[in-house]
Amino acid sequence: MNSPMQSLAISLGVMQVARKVPFDNPQVLDYVRIAYVASQAIALLVYYYTSSKIKGTNDQTMLKYVESPNPLAQEPGKLVTTTVRDYDLAETSKLIKGVYTSVAMMVFLHLYLKYSQPLFVQAIMAFKSLYEAKVVKIHVLGQKADGDLKRPFKSGPGLFGASADPQTDKAAIEEAEKRLGAKEE
Repeated sequence: MNSPMQSLAISLGVMQVARKVPFDNPQVLDYVRIAYVASQAIALLVYYYTSSKIKGTNDQTMLKYVESPNPLAQEPGKLVTTTVRDYDLAETSKLIKGVYTSVAMMVFLHLYLKYSQPLFVQAIMAFKSLYEAKVVKIHVLGQKADGDLKRPFKSGPGLFGASADPQTDKAAIEEAEKRLGAKEE
């Protein structure tokens, strides 16, 4: 099962379990709040630890690829030249921003709108996100950076099968370099 479908299935399953949780009991609600805060704190700690491991490794290997173009725009993809270290730090930064965005949404949903089920669901989904994070797999779990973990990371198919993966083939890179050269002249 592809990742978006798997996420959807897990979310729906966790939501069904959340329906059975008695959120009207203040003690249960406190435990769910504690679990949510703990899961988000663990996720942040792992991502910051991953960031420090990346900085400690300091892999300066050059990485060149063409970002996939926006399907709605007519412009071709942009050439990206970076190092493995900078690429991994950027990916980790995206994960950290995702946690902060999730926390902001939960604060709004729980404190302002008084919804409690999303706390339960997001407490579980934080661990799923940690498990799927490619930079965590490489730098914390020690997996090799090949196959699905080869940089630049492929995003995988979307919910409806669409994919916007970066292009790493030599022809695409040369074409982007030619376009870049033509713009600079």
